Amino acid sequence: MSLSRKRRKELKRLRSSAEELWGDQQDVLDHASRVAREASRQLNLLTREEVVPRVRTGYESYVRPGVDRARDMARGAGESVERGIGGALGSLLSIGDIANDARVRRALERVGASKVVVEKKGPGVGTYLAIGAGVIAAAGVAYAVWQMFRAEDELWVADEEPSTPSSGASGSAGAAPSPVI
Repeated sequence: MSLSRKRRKELKRLRSSAEELWGDQQDVLDHASRVAREASRQLNLLTREEVVPRVRTGYESYVRPGVDRARDMARGAGESVERGIGGALGSLLSIGDIANDARVRRALERVGASKVVVEKKGPGVGTYLAIGAGVIAAAGVAYAVWQMFRAEDELWVADEEPSTPSSGASGSAGAAPSPVI
């Protein structure tokens, strides 16, 4: 293909313009990447100098006191429950020990009481507490098992039976009919 002299000059000018444009674009991209790096550095500095201290002061003044109060309240409630249950169990065990003590029995015989028979009228508070604790524990175990099976339900894949070709007119057994359009 032969080009006229005029076309060759125009192509040469066009090529030099394209190369110049390419160089200018490279310069612009280099400058843009330098600006982006500097902006990122400035953002990191701003975050360290301004944002982190404000978040820290906000946490120290708003969140931490609430967490500390909640922890103290929970600790106090736990200690109260522990003291109450401990005192009740201690009293119950003490009464049982006193009733079984031979010295107490001899003293009661001396006073004139023939034999102290404790009549049991029915289930007491301890029985109901034990039943309630058992029901709650069973419910917790049942819930945990349910959660475990529910989470693994998606992992289980049913085995597929291989389909066997039948000699019928449809061509395959169990195939869904194709929709009519």
